[in-house]
Amino acid sequence: MSKIVNEAKVKFPLFVKVREQLEHRALWMYLLVDEAKKRGLDDSFAEDAIRRCGNIHGDLHVANGGTKSLKGLKKVLFTKSAQIVFEMDVVECTDDKLSIDFHYCPLVKAWQKQGCSDEEIERLCDLAMCGDRGIGESFGVELDLPKTIARGDDCCAIRYIRREGTAESR
Repeated sequence: MSKIVNEAKVKFPLFVKVREQLEHRALWMYLLVDEAKKRGLDDSFAEDAIRRCGNIHGDLHVANGGTKSLKGLKKVLFTKSAQIVFEMDVVECTDDKLSIDFHYCPLVKAWQKQGCSDEEIERLCDLAMCGDRGIGESFGVELDLPKTIARGDDCCAIRYIRREGTAESR
């Protein structure tokens, strides 16, 4: 029996459609990793590719916003509509710390629909989060994940933090 609880509360049709698009992206990722495994390959390629994608997006956000402030990251990436789709609560937002709790994950939902085990979902989530880690690198911050839906927690606690000694120009 799965320990993962991941049910959307917001059912507005437009947001359901957006979630379905995100599920499609997660399905692609799952199928790529699954086919690699069938061929005897490990999934380290996915870590690198997804992190590169995050770096590309993060660099664009920094370039367009002209700042490495996490307030800027919140503004461009964690918009009101994204907050609704992922049922997010912004816990804290400063120049150097951005804390958001996600209460629903369409990616996890896609993997659940494929019948993935809890262990597979946890690994796929970790791979997907490489993109968020890459975005953090562009902003000169680290990403902490003290809780994730994929591990059976009640939410994904996303914590971008600028550590002492890693201060970047804002």
